[in-house]
Amino acid sequence: MTDFLVKLWVPDWENTEDPQVRTRYGMLSGIVGILCNLVLFGAKLSIGLFVNSISVMADAFNNLSDAASSIIGFVGAKMAGKPADEDHPFGHGRIEYISAFIVAFLVIQVGFSLFKTSVGKILHPEEMSFQTVSVVILVLSVAVKLWMGLFNKKLGKRINSSVMLATSADSMGDVLATSATIVSLLAFGLLGWNIDGIVGLLVSLAVLAAGINIAKDTLEPLIGAPIDHSLYMEISNYVESFEGIVGTHDLIIHNYGPSRSMASIHAEVPCDVDIQVSHEIVDRIEQEAFRRFHISLVIHMDPVETKNQAYLEMKEMLANVLNEVDSRLQFHDFRMVNGVERINLIFDLVVPRDYKYSQYDQLRDRIGRLVQEKDGRCRCVMTVENSYCAE
Repeated sequence: MTDFLVKLWVPDWENTEDPQVRTRYGMLSGIVGILCNLVLFGAKLSIGLFVNSISVMADAFNNLSDAASSIIGFVGAKMAGKPADEDHPFGHGRIEYISAFIVAFLVIQVGFSLFKTSVGKILHPEEMSFQTVSVVILVLSVAVKLWMGLFNKKLGKRINSSVMLATSADSMGDVLATSATIVSLLAFGLLGWNIDGIVGLLVSLAVLAAGINIAKDTLEPLIGAPIDHSLYMEISNYVESFEGIVGTHDLIIHNYGPSRSMASIHAEVPCDVDIQVSHEIVDRIEQEAFRRFHISLVIHMDPVETKNQAYLEMKEMLANVLNEVDSRLQFHDFRMVNGVERINLIFDLVVPRDYKYSQYDQLRDRIGRLVQEKDGRCRCVMTVENSYCAE
């Protein structure tokens, strides 16, 4: 069913890196969400009023909020697909995250309202009535929501959309919430237990949790999330695979919306190779990286020694010292400056984020001491920094 809808609605559906194709996917998800949730809202509200069940009506208004969310998602997908212009040279992709955050706010608001109503129902219970048809319709509702969850999950993975994946998680939460509502009706019909308020409370908590999770998922790329470790390694290894590149470091990726990213990386090149030769290699990597990763990559060249034996020995000695202090420590931009009586070892030290700023001086002193024990002529001049990669 999912593939049928995709092929029907999305021309060139396999080209998921095309912004226009992504927009069509987003619009399809929004339309399906609007229609399904409005149907579920009408059915559940009718049942809730008929059997006087707050948990059923709570579930109905949850579906109404989902319909509103789908409308916002639809509009957001349409706006996010707009091309770059003079005022927005990086495009409008981040509108997708903003629209998802608005959705999260609506979901949280509905959850809080249902929470208050459910608490009132617990303190002042009302009589319920049981109808088999109500349970049947709610079971069908669970089936619809389960399909919607799988539908959005499949689309979200296909186009790498955090919004669709969040919508999928919201639908799966609705599956649990409606299942709890069914339990409430069955408990009353079969056992005479009126646990409607308690179940309504659980439903409201599920709605609140879904809203908070959506907000968290959409705020991270807006604030600036770390680079996924697998992507970090994939890009770094790809750049290093080219002949003439000795190593890489300081990969940074800036996200301007799904499939709209820019990145920069420092590539180490032999210092005895003509700069024009290295520059030609770097240009080729940037072009081929865009075709492979769909990321605009800017490469900064760092010339490094590859044949000076004294330099290589000092670099190896430093690597051994850092491994002795903490195997997680890394360094780059290593330079050796010879003086009359001393040798300055200049480098950037990359430390894990669990190191506190107050520990930096102590770390510098310890490394400097150990290096001097290895070679009394050496002094360390280091800049401490963190990696942009998720650990």
